[in-house]
This record gives sequence, C-alpha cells and structure tokens, in this order.
Amino acid sequence: MIYLREIHPTDGWQVKENEQDAVLFAQHESMDERVEVGQACMVKLALEMPALVDEMDDAVAKDYAAMPERLYLIAKGGEVAYKGGMGPMFFRPSEWEQVISEHLAR
Repeated sequence: MIYLREIHPTDGWQVKENEQDAVLFAQHESMDERVEVGQACMVKLALEMPALVDEMDDAVAKDYAAMPERLYLIAKGGEVAYKGGMGPMFFRPSEWEQVISEHLAR
C-alpha cells in the first residue's frame, strides 16, 4: 500500500462520510505530517500489509494515476502485473486477489 495526499482534507473538499467517521485531516504540509497521517490510517483500518508514503511531489500518484484510489500489483521484477480501475467505483478486489494468488503460487 502507498499512502497518497489527502483526497478529502478538512481544508479542501471534505465529504460527509469523513465527518461521520471522524476522518478529519488537513492537507499535509510536510513529509513528517504525511507519514504521521499515513500511520494513523494504517492503525485505524487495522491494515497488516506493508505501507509506504508518497513523497510531497506526489510522484507515485501521478505516475500510476492513483488518485483517488487504485489497486495495483507490482510483480517481483518490477512490472505491473495488475492495474485496477479507478476506485472505489471500479474496484474489482476479487480480480486483484486472484492475480496476487497466482503470483504467490509461482
């Protein structure tokens, strides 16, 4: 998982669901803030997968067209083994999981 810039920051376009769920973060002004919020998200969501944080220039988000969210699988050799649709509307988690299972079985 790679944590990106806040898509619905409190100082930007906030959504009702974030307010109801108390997901209230301002847009990051430093890498330290971005890491801190990324860590908070990992804890709140109880995610156990490894996580990285995109740099302040948003290079990963730009290179992978990852905004607002997208599922990818990067294979061991570095090639894109799976590129999902823009989330959350076009997520296909079962497809993604199938490709992960196939790669792990190799």
